[in-house]
Parts: sequence; structure tokens; C-alpha cells
Amino acid sequence: MKATRHELIEVAQGRRTADLYIKGGTVINVYSGEFLRQNVAVYKDCIAYVGESEASIGDKTKVIDAEGKYVAPGYIEPHAHPWVVYNPISLTKKALSLGTTTLVNDNLFFYLHMGADGFAKMVEDLRELPGNNLWLVRLVSQADYPTERDDFNHEAVRRLLAMDEVVGSAEVTRWPLLYNGDPFLLETIDYLKGLGKISDGHTAGCSYEKLNSIVAAGISACHEAITAKESLDRLRLGMWTTLRNSSLRPDLAEIITMITEGKVATSRILMTTDGPHPAFIEEEGLVDGLLRKAVQLGLPPMQAIQMVTINAATFLRLDEQIGGIAPARRADLLLLPDLTDFRPELVISGGEIVASNGELLASFPEIDWDQYVANRPFGIAKTALEHADLHRFPHASADEPVPVISFRSTVITMRKQLNLPVDKGYVDLSGQQGLVYANLIDREGRWVSRGIMENFATNLDGLASTYNTTTQLLTIGRDPEAMALAAARVHELGGGIVIVDRGQVILEIPLPLTGMMTTSPSFEQAVKYQNALLAAVQQRGYPFHDILYTLLFLTCDFLPGLRLIPLGLYDVRANEIVKQPAVHPFM
Repeated sequence: MKATRHELIEVAQGRRTADLYIKGGTVINVYSGEFLRQNVAVYKDCIAYVGESEASIGDKTKVIDAEGKYVAPGYIEPHAHPWVVYNPISLTKKALSLGTTTLVNDNLFFYLHMGADGFAKMVEDLRELPGNNLWLVRLVSQADYPTERDDFNHEAVRRLLAMDEVVGSAEVTRWPLLYNGDPFLLETIDYLKGLGKISDGHTAGCSYEKLNSIVAAGISACHEAITAKESLDRLRLGMWTTLRNSSLRPDLAEIITMITEGKVATSRILMTTDGPHPAFIEEEGLVDGLLRKAVQLGLPPMQAIQMVTINAATFLRLDEQIGGIAPARRADLLLLPDLTDFRPELVISGGEIVASNGELLASFPEIDWDQYVANRPFGIAKTALEHADLHRFPHASADEPVPVISFRSTVITMRKQLNLPVDKGYVDLSGQQGLVYANLIDREGRWVSRGIMENFATNLDGLASTYNTTTQLLTIGRDPEAMALAAARVHELGGGIVIVDRGQVILEIPLPLTGMMTTSPSFEQAVKYQNALLAAVQQRGYPFHDILYTLLFLTCDFLPGLRLIPLGLYDVRANEIVKQPAVHPFM
């Protein structure tokens, strides 16, 4: 229930009893930067009083003894991706148990599969979740495709931006659109600024000179700095600068030197985990893990806590609602035993005790995810995926070099030109070490983009996955028959990841929710899936540490190297389509 201002005034004056009263703890005052021995009175969903008075304690008040403990604001994750195999419910469960009471979520894959109506309905239903779930709305996808501008249209996007749970627009990964003054983006950013909302950014590889144009376009923040200098560039140009430590980019040790050595002001600096894979959260934590790491690296605890509470709230323009311990703020409170571990003994969210010593106490609604999805999982018939030739690479002559996607790291690739043998009009990889076929296949069967990859998983017979930034069907392997079998099984699952070895399915991960997420409410299930997938591909020669992000970004069009996107085999640096997509040959 929501408290009224009259009720909060009465509790503050002792004329109405508090529901919860936290007594004798050390309050972490993120506004003043002080540690104060004070009590905190909570009424319904809000803080009503902070001070020494005990006048609001009544017979029915639950008194919590915080002697020897720190009372902190709930942590805020300002840049969450609730679709890394886990889903919004399972991520919220894990986040609350670790003290993160506010998640600011990216809506990309929900929007792509649900449309504006389905996404809006989902957000309304998720209001029943414990915790504070907020949203950022994408303005474009992460890879161009023929109907993108129809899907991301003015009416639909603006309707979502106006929703109460939506605090702004999500990162524009394809930042050259902003640099070149894309009219739709600039007009939409002006619209959301008029609503008093923020515009998140993604400027990987953007120079200081080009950053000037991105800031001029209206972008509020960026989390993509990987060096202290890049972080400082963003800070100096007025951007809210978000320091990241994630499964893909564990960069905090480097970028935090901007503060520990450079001594810059931290009032406009945030921290994020940026959608880490499930096992990373299980091992390293969420925002609590950021705090542990930051303090270990020399950041004073008060500064670190401010960066994940009041700084984040101020960035979101919600600092009079969340982010600190003061009257009329949402009662998101943590009891911390110390300022080194940052794992809370008690988590209070919206005035309710939701977790104790890492164990979740709150109940969660059951959600029927299918009700929101507007698109069928596959329009293509399963039989159209079962042809081995679909998964080969057509090529006319061994004398003509083939463009090859060569992996340099987890997500960065480079373009190679190799002369490869040809048999019956297809590249023959049967005697080629270290190379695999790769195809991105439209779920409706209209087109297929094809490539050859190096240094991915040298002994992989066949893999199929809808887990990628387009959510189309990605097939990879050295054996087209195995790739066809894996593709057919993913079709049967309605989305997911399948690995075939020696003609047998040896791993399957059902991801029926947009092709990216399990529908299980269990976070532990997501961890098991991710660990099993990583182990399976590493056994087959995958040399890196984060297979989920390798699959995710292979099909984007904003990171260096060759990419498989709906428009074909694309060279990002050259801004060139190297090989056009083909019409699906078996439709």
C-alpha cells in the first residue's frame, strides 16, 4: 500500500505508529556523506522518519534491532538486461536477495517479439513483483533489418516512453546514427527530454572528438569506457559516466583509477554490471559485487555506496523517490554487517522484508509469458531447416578467396580472405582445421545470411541458437547434417540453443521467451543452462570465457570485424555488405 503525505507527517510526529522501526543502527547518509547513529521509521511503502525519537513505536510496530549494523539505501542497477537466459522474474529474485532493490531494464527483445501492446501489458503485470522494476525503451535495434523503421515507429515508441515505469530511452548501440543526425532519433530524444526522462548511451570506440556530437545529440550517459582515459573523456563532456564490471567486460580495476589515482569528483559517476551471464552473478554478485570490488580497489565505502544509490537515482531523475534514507523516500533499506562484504543481512523493499541472509522471503506472481508475445516462434516449416545444403556456404571457385569471420576475442572479429576448396558449388570444410560454417536464417524463411568462421569452436559438429541479437536462427558447425538436426530441434523447442555431436543431441536449452530467455522463475536454472553450454563448447574448442555474448554479438552491426546480420555478411569497419543474403532455397 502507498503511504499518503498526511500519514507520513503523522508518523514523523509520533501521532501515528510506524509499521517498521529500525533501531540503533548506523545510517549511511548518502546526501551528506556521513555515518550517523539514527533510527528509521517506515510506514507502508515509505520512510517516514530518520532521527533519535522513538515516538512512532507502537504495540504493532515491528522493531528491528540494528545495533552494530549499517543501514544503507537499497542498491540501484541503472543498466540491466533481464534477458541473459534469465528473465525479469528470476533476475528480480536474485537481485533482491543480494540487496539490489531497483533494476532499470532494457526492453529490446520484449519489444521485438511483443510489440508495443504486448510489452506495455507485460510491464503493467510486472507491477505486482516485489522490488522496483523500471524500464528503458529502445529506439532502434542492434542490427539493421528491412522493416526496422516500421517496427520502431514514432507512435509506438512515444507511447511506451510516456509510461510511468519507463524512465527514458535505452542505449543506442549504433551510435553513428546519432553522429550523423538521424532525424527519428533526434526528434524522439527531444520528445523524451520534454517528458523529463533520460537517454542512455553506448559509445564503444567513439573518440573524444566524436563524443562531442553524441552529447550534442542528447545522450545522457555511457557505460562503454574500457580505460580510465575514456571514462574521463565522457565525464568531462557532461555525460553520466558508468563504470562497468561484467562477465564480458571486467574492466573496473582499470577504469576506477580515474577516481583512486585521478581524484576526480564522483557525483556524476555510476556503476553497472551490464547484463552479466548467470554464473557471473552467482559467483560475483550483482551491485553488491561492484561494491566489494570497488572498495578492494581503494574506493572509500561511502563514495562507492553513493555511486550505486543517490548518484544513480539522481541520474534517473528519481532522487526524491529512491536512492537515499530520508522521509517520503521509498523504503528500500538494507542492513549490512560491515562495509567490506556488502551482502545484506536484511533487505527491505517498498516497506516489506523481502530477504534475510540471502534467502528470499517475498512471494512472486506466476506469469504466463505467452500472453504477451505477438509473433509466432517460427513461420518457417521445420522441414525447410532439415536440408544440409541450407547450412553450407555456396561458392563458385576455389580460386576466388572467401571472406572469413576470424575471432580475435570473445566478441571482436577481423576479416580474413582465404582460398578454400569447393565441391559441387559449396565450400568444403571437411579437411580444413579451425573453420566452421555459420548461417543466420530468418524465422519466417525469407532469407539466409551465410559466412565461414575461424577460431570459434574447432570441433563443433552443429549448434543452433535463437540466442543472438536478432533472435533469428543462427546455425554454426563443421557438419551441415548436424547443423540441420540442431536447427530442427530448436524449431521444436520454439526457441533456444541446441548442440549436436556425432548425430546426437547432446545439449538443449529451451528458451521459448523471445528465443532469449527461459520461462523458469528459478535463477539457478539459468545458471545451470549457462554452465552446461560453456562447458560443451569449450570441450569442442571454444577458446574464450563468455559464449553467451559471443553468440549475442555475432549478429550485431556495431562491433569491429565481420558480422552476420539480416542484411548479409557485413564488414563493420568498411561499412560494406560483403555477401548479400540469399533467398531461402528450400521454401
